[in-house]
Amino acid sequence: MDFEALKKYSALHPKPAGLTLQYGTAGFRSKAEQLDHVMFRMGLLAALRSRATGSTIGVMVTASHNPEEDNGVKLVDPLGEMLHPSWEEYATQLANAEEQELQKTLTEICQKAAVNQQKDASVFLGRDTRPSSKKLSQAVVDGVSVLGSQYHDYGLVTTPQLHYMVCCQNTRGQYGKPTLEGYYQKLSKAFMELINKSPGSGEGQRHLKIDCANGIGALKLSEMQPYLPKEVLIHIYNDGTKEKLNHLCGADFVKVHQKPPKGLDMKPNERCCSFDGDADRIVYYYTDTAGHFHLIDGDKIATLISIFLKELLAKVTLTYELNAHALNGEKCKILEKNCVPVHCVKTGVKHLHHKAQEFDVGVYFEANGHGTVLFSKAAENTIRQLAKEEKDDAKKEAAKVLENLIDLINQTVGDAISDMLVIEAILALKGLTLHQWDAFYTDFPNRLLKVQVADRQVIETTDAERRAVTPPGLQEKIDALVKKYKFSRAFVRPSGTEDVVRIYAEADTQENADALAHEVSLAVYHLAGGRGAPPQPL
Repeated sequence: MDFEALKKYSALHPKPAGLTLQYGTAGFRSKAEQLDHVMFRMGLLAALRSRATGSTIGVMVTASHNPEEDNGVKLVDPLGEMLHPSWEEYATQLANAEEQELQKTLTEICQKAAVNQQKDASVFLGRDTRPSSKKLSQAVVDGVSVLGSQYHDYGLVTTPQLHYMVCCQNTRGQYGKPTLEGYYQKLSKAFMELINKSPGSGEGQRHLKIDCANGIGALKLSEMQPYLPKEVLIHIYNDGTKEKLNHLCGADFVKVHQKPPKGLDMKPNERCCSFDGDADRIVYYYTDTAGHFHLIDGDKIATLISIFLKELLAKVTLTYELNAHALNGEKCKILEKNCVPVHCVKTGVKHLHHKAQEFDVGVYFEANGHGTVLFSKAAENTIRQLAKEEKDDAKKEAAKVLENLIDLINQTVGDAISDMLVIEAILALKGLTLHQWDAFYTDFPNRLLKVQVADRQVIETTDAERRAVTPPGLQEKIDALVKKYKFSRAFVRPSGTEDVVRIYAEADTQENADALAHEVSLAVYHLAGGRGAPPQPL
């Protein structure tokens, strides 16, 4: 390691004195002006991680659904998964090391992780459309380059596309080609084969309005349009040419506020969906003829996919265990009714992803619309063999549908584009309208809130984050509040990226869910060190 070059380049990306950041579920997130040194150091860390694993590592510059003035960065491990927990600790140590400690910290990481510094390193880089992202990406390049590592800058890509590229590169093309064209071709080919099997194939056009949150999803979806069948017409709104990223639009806005995004004109019963800023979340919605807004979130997406997969697996007489993850109580009931086991884990896609890997087929979605489906290698091999060799026509056809779904799903991470195509294919194959899908079950009315606190770490939880351990007295207060309302539940958890506590409440009516959420937010504010003015009633 050339420490003189390191010192020289580090001086170009100085760390603000006293600034402390934490690598959370989604990497680092903060105001863009605070992140230059972090980006440089994550370039260093990506090169070390590459040498430690002997594989290409990804670095994505994005803050997802955060406001446009924010930015962030996260590292992508060899198979497109999130960074290993032990290296999350290294990332935090490296980001927070003062200038005079940087060399020592790097040396310690190399020793602890047994990094062979003579090995070649390879890093893939991507960024979103924020005004700050290009400059911050260059800081990553400086970090990679100072260690003499090779890099490939994909420029503007969605977060899931970068995860996909990393996986393709490290599996030597077995998962696909590590190019945008390869991504578009693989997904579109599988989608077209599925659509051609649908009962209504060739009978008219299917229209879908898509709110792209003024983010990268609009650009990449436009690039993909020529690859899609003419029967599927996608209409892109909030494409980033007029308004700010994630401002009054996007999946997070629609989910939290439970109303349509700005900039999308909805007519009754039209199919609409929203991506978030980096296109790894998706939610669907529509308005009925009475003008009422209906949200179809990650819970219902998981339910649709899980039940469809269960039907296909039964047709090919495979007995692979399918699992799903649930938040709303009614989702749990409908999945269990359809013999789909439900498991609860800590909030955060990395926890969901790891749990889903334990099964032959694992479906996970957060309510915010981030999720995907994982197939074990054994399950995938069996399905592909049946699609090729099965003599029974019905079984063979079901196996081919499963094979196409495997190719259409981005198994590395939640992917709004991939998930959208999976949903559209299932709706077409089943002949379902949004209203019929929505009617699978009726959610208990619910409300999501957040409370700003001085230090989110004062909240500790257990039982898959459904019970608060600290601060003392908080869980007892929540239990007492829940008893006031029918069919009610409430959970609190610390955010993985900012000093806020997230609150979920459900009850028999929306009025009661709102009241319970507000009362729990007040309990959090008073017992966990709330900042600013106390939460106001909804």
